Amino acid sequence: MTAATYQYVDLPDASVVTTRALLTARENITDTVAARAMMCIHGGAGFGKTLAVNTCLRELEPGEDVRKITFRARPTARAVRYELFTALDLAGEPPRHPSEFDRLLKTALAERPRTFLVDEAQWLNGEAFEYFRYLWDEPSTQLAVIFVGGAGCHTVLRREPMLSSRIFIWQHFTRLNPGEVLEAIPLFHPVWADADPDDITFADQHAAHGNFRAWAQLTAHTRTALARTGRPRVDQELLRWAFSRLA
Repeated sequence: MTAATYQYVDLPDASVVTTRALLTARENITDTVAARAMMCIHGGAGFGKTLAVNTCLRELEPGEDVRKITFRARPTARAVRYELFTALDLAGEPPRHPSEFDRLLKTALAERPRTFLVDEAQWLNGEAFEYFRYLWDEPSTQLAVIFVGGAGCHTVLRREPMLSSRIFIWQHFTRLNPGEVLEAIPLFHPVWADADPDDITFADQHAAHGNFRAWAQLTAHTRTALARTGRPRVDQELLRWAFSRLA
């Protein structure tokens, strides 16, 4: 599957690679949505969590109502209410009183099955996580929630026993190991398709370290180097020039 707009940089010809983590995410998300449950996908920055989840959500059954919410700062329950109001495209002005606001959201979430992708969930505190649990616990709502975030997401969730006990599936994204790098990177971009495996390993050991975001950045610089030098394929001298831009 070719990614029209790659997650990390504007990288023409990049492809979404079906890694083991992505295959696992596809199965886990499908099962979570079918169960109208909650799951948590967590791991370090640049490991491909959000890209994998977005790819998997696009493959759900046609008509599945998926709404994405992204937090960039630590929100209060009030802020979560407003984000949900916007994500659900509700008409009119947001209610002023919390109880009225809660009734409105519960009514909207009872209309039909919904799936929330809550990205950057490491920004959520216990109060915000608890509000999602509060809505999910309402018998009338038909809600699946996928929390995606860094290690802080997992830590905060584990501190909240009432919510943690309701997480249906936990998935930890990690770096690509050396074998996965040699399998995935030649499929990731044509730059690496005919590269010597030793050069791919060299690039991973010195710059990318099994991190997809780092591989995307390195690939962008490597494309530039190939275009400027006219060389037909990657070599270690060219890679060292690309490394110098990442230091």
